[in-house]
Amino acid sequence: MSLSDINCKNAKPCINPNKPHEDFSGKAYKLFDGGGLYLEVLPTGSKLWRIKYRYLGKERRLSLGAYPVVSLADAREQRMEIKKLLAKDIDPAQARREVRQGLIRNAENTFKAVALEWHEKQVGGWSDNHANNVLRRLKRDVFPYIGNRPIANIDAPELLDVLRKIEKRGALDIAARARQVCGQIFRYGMQTSRCKHDPSVALKGALQSKKTKHFAALEPKEIPELLRALERNDARLFARTRRAIQFSMLMFLRPSEIIMARWEEIDWDAKEWIIPAERMKGREKHIVPLSDQAIQVLKDQHEETSMLNTPWIFPSTVRPLNHMNKETVAKALWALGFKGRMTAHGFRAMARTAIREKLEYDPDIIEAQLAHKPTGANGAAYDRCRHMDKRRAMLQEWADYLDAASRQGQVIRANFGK
Repeated sequence: MSLSDINCKNAKPCINPNKPHEDFSGKAYKLFDGGGLYLEVLPTGSKLWRIKYRYLGKERRLSLGAYPVVSLADAREQRMEIKKLLAKDIDPAQARREVRQGLIRNAENTFKAVALEWHEKQVGGWSDNHANNVLRRLKRDVFPYIGNRPIANIDAPELLDVLRKIEKRGALDIAARARQVCGQIFRYGMQTSRCKHDPSVALKGALQSKKTKHFAALEPKEIPELLRALERNDARLFARTRRAIQFSMLMFLRPSEIIMARWEEIDWDAKEWIIPAERMKGREKHIVPLSDQAIQVLKDQHEETSMLNTPWIFPSTVRPLNHMNKETVAKALWALGFKGRMTAHGFRAMARTAIREKLEYDPDIIEAQLAHKPTGANGAAYDRCRHMDKRRAMLQEWADYLDAASRQGQVIRANFGK
């Protein structure tokens, strides 16, 4: 005889409906529903659903929850699911353990937990600035929405919803970078068996694209105009600011690499500037040959700053113990009349174009000076010292070209500090 909900509800801890004349005080009894399912009534008044089944010839029991939280209908539904597993030769108890372990793994392997683990493994190959930027954007734009979600449960629509929030701010480039970073985190999750797919792949093309805006840079034919403006100095720039512009033109490295240059990095005998790995974007040491004109700029700068007791080649004019502000060169170019036409970063593009067109150097030599890793199989074996002799010749020829491009022919070598 099967149970009814009334039977379950009215079952008392001391009275067994099947044996109403016996006193069951202090004892548990069972009300059977069939198919191994029964309700166990405990002396405390608690009522627990259990099921008996046989697997590989052995009798086993499994708890299905407490009544009335688990209703009679719920218990029967669980019984049916257990029968289906047994029909497939699957032990229901083992299946339940695997589900529970999966839930525990998901609770531990949230997107945030996996992302922080991934980030920790990447920082060794990144600059401090890049590592901080990636983590800050994750904390601001991603973690508040999916940080506590199991990484294995996040799908493409959920990730897209996060990226749309960034997109609505008009930060299209940040949204695109967030998709890329999330994709790397999901792929790391796949590699470490925390998730099975990367939902960012399905979002390719789903975000608004922003037209690439390159740093403003002068054309080779406009170089004399800049040199003449630098010589006239109508903007009354500080001497060290003008030298920072000179050095940027001669070296065409990243603005941060210029303004954070230290005297200890200069090898005067070898005529080389050795930039340590921790200051390079690619986290590899970069050796830069110095032309005669670059050496002269450094000598003039050293003469001016030697009494300041500062480690920086280009110290701040206000606080010499700090390096020059990253905006100083850009603002100086604006003051010289080149706002919208030239940026501190634009010296790289200007030099690349002029050296290829006017001096006809191989692109690989130019890219080596720019500290760009080559693409393809050789990229991993990149050597910052490659093409050293050719780069040395190229930088000297480039400095001579700038001299020739100036109206008087001596601007770069002029001692602006005197």
